[in-house]
Amino acid sequence: MFFTKFIILTVSIYVVLLIFLYFYQGKLLYHPNVNSYTEVDNLIPKIEKVNIPTSDNLNLLGWFHKKDISKKTILFFHGNAGSLENRIYKLNHFENLDLNFLIIAWRGFSGNSGKPSEQGLYDDAKSAVRWLESNGIREEKIILCGESLGAAVAIEIAQNKNFTGIILESPFTSMVEMGKKYYSFFPVSLLLKDRYESINKIKNIHIPVLVMHGKKDSIVPFEMGKKIFTSANSPKFYYFSEYDDHMMDYNKLLIEKLKSFIESLN
Repeated sequence: MFFTKFIILTVSIYVVLLIFLYFYQGKLLYHPNVNSYTEVDNLIPKIEKVNIPTSDNLNLLGWFHKKDISKKTILFFHGNAGSLENRIYKLNHFENLDLNFLIIAWRGFSGNSGKPSEQGLYDDAKSAVRWLESNGIREEKIILCGESLGAAVAIEIAQNKNFTGIILESPFTSMVEMGKKYYSFFPVSLLLKDRYESINKIKNIHIPVLVMHGKKDSIVPFEMGKKIFTSANSPKFYYFSEYDDHMMDYNKLLIEKLKSFIESLN
């Protein structure tokens, strides 16, 4: 009798957890208010705060550094947590790369209205491309640059397009595989709404690719980044650091690799 009650209680708890995971998975995936990443107060490049209109009538905050629209432009997509300020330590190094850059905050992040979702972020990214094009910067002059979740978004919009190149920092293969890593006792593949299947899309990219990943990444396993690199079409390049965690150190070696890759692009 006790054993039967125990089984019933265990199954009931498991079902409740399944329901919780299904309906609250967005809060587990997107963390706009987390501020545990590196934050630097002094933004060196001069930027203009711009509004990026989306197809569903949202306005996204963007920081635009305009050097010369005839030069290449990095379009930077951040990850699933934190604010634009958390990326200042990266943006400061773009000052010496002789290019323009635009970084956008996702819907629901950095004071933006809206609720983040896979399709919503894809729309945000495409809206940023349209904004650049409306300001005289052609697709062929845009370098996509995505960090973690932002890498998955960059991969999505780069498929069968003619961007200058794409830079993937700490990319994962799919959110399904990530979910299995963190929630192995649950049927993640059945529950997950936002799947970000990058590994199935990378073959549809026919522009130069740079994959950067730290071997000490405690969030996205390094093997995922390596698999993305292996699956990518040529020309492809990598920067695999022995000691970097998830948010990579923009040190001299990484910056030199970035600069070399960017200078190699037509």
